[in-house]
Amino acid sequence: MRETTTINQKVKQLIHILLPILITQVGLSLITFLDTVMSGKVSAADLAGVAIGSSLWTPVYTGLAGILMAVTPIVAQLFGAGKRLEVPFTVIQAIYVAAILSISLIMIGYIVIDPILGSLNLEQHVKEIAKHFLGFLSLGIFPLFVYTVLRSFIDSLGKTKVTMAITLCSLPINFILNYVFIFGKFGMPALGGVGAGLASALTYWCICVISFFIIHTSSPFAEFSIFRKAYMFSLSECKKLLTIGLPIGFAIFFETSIFAAVTLLMGHFSTVTIASHQAAMNFASLLYMLPLSVSMALTIVVGFEAGAKRYADARTYSHLGITIAVGFSLFTAACILLFRQQIAGMYTGDPEVLRLTQHFLIYALFFQLSDAVAAPIQGALRGYKDVNYTLAAAFVSYWIIGLPVGYVIGTYTSAGAYGYWIGLIAGLAAGAVGLFFRLQRLQKRNSLKQTI
Repeated sequence: MRETTTINQKVKQLIHILLPILITQVGLSLITFLDTVMSGKVSAADLAGVAIGSSLWTPVYTGLAGILMAVTPIVAQLFGAGKRLEVPFTVIQAIYVAAILSISLIMIGYIVIDPILGSLNLEQHVKEIAKHFLGFLSLGIFPLFVYTVLRSFIDSLGKTKVTMAITLCSLPINFILNYVFIFGKFGMPALGGVGAGLASALTYWCICVISFFIIHTSSPFAEFSIFRKAYMFSLSECKKLLTIGLPIGFAIFFETSIFAAVTLLMGHFSTVTIASHQAAMNFASLLYMLPLSVSMALTIVVGFEAGAKRYADARTYSHLGITIAVGFSLFTAACILLFRQQIAGMYTGDPEVLRLTQHFLIYALFFQLSDAVAAPIQGALRGYKDVNYTLAAAFVSYWIIGLPVGYVIGTYTSAGAYGYWIGLIAGLAAGAVGLFFRLQRLQKRNSLKQTI
């Protein structure tokens, strides 16, 4: 990553960083996508069980991983300020935090999973599939969190092609393991949807080991000597990490948990409705990787420029990112409109699930524009280390606006299950507006600083 002086140079550098991140994020999402699609080929119950398990797992994982993603803006700003010697200490402390989070999550999950699933109005077979899916998946929590730290370090240096390559390696691994454990190949028992959890856990171990090897042996990462000194645990450094990481993590948790909450609140609908909703939501989440990737790229470039106190360049990058994300969203919305029957067909052959999934996909159209504005702005604000506002905005827009609106429409009108999607769209739009004004205010303040 280097300093740029013209718009063309900025566009090239942003695209150079963005495209590998996009491929990486789509690749990671494809792991859940493969779990869902391949489980759906077994039965509607397996699809629903994996859907419920994923709905519980995704907000917890993304929220905790968001804490560890604080490594990206911290290291990016250290790199931009020329403080390379401080980087290894920061990364190692983040790995300590990853270990603590992993152990805590496994212990808490063991205690609460039965009561949570027991409180849901689910068929017993679906409930058992969800429980055992999560049990196997927990075997991969520690390597997944460590990988999040290592990936954040790699990306913060602008070397996003490396994490792209690692993710691309993981996809065939995950597909083969899913094939073996879901359908019972090569002498293994046919575990159905439950086998998807085991396959994902083993895949996480693989990408963690690969990342460790690359950082330890390959340039420019080896030059930082991340693992060559045994740093002691530092409470003060971890507090610095958590000061930035906790607002990021909770903001992501509030955003992703709203989708899980909607799925759980829809537990009184039929298994077919749940399966259709989750299939459409899974595809919408896959498309969200487009604006999310722009967001992550902006955190890197804005953090780099803010660390060097080049605030005008940081502002230009943020505007470029929003423009790119909006263009992406218009394209994906058109794809949903034209090919929703084929998209639904990837998830199921059941005629009723197929029909309902196509209806749910229509609502996913309206997710795109709000996400295209909100996600890049979140990334830019994180690059500035301005993380508390995004936390408040996420809570208000999703839990104060989105969920109540969705519940009222879904419960008290004829919209039924679709009402929850209307609420989600309202929350996304409100969040986008609030974040836009925050970014404008912050950048105006930084411009005044640079002028002075």
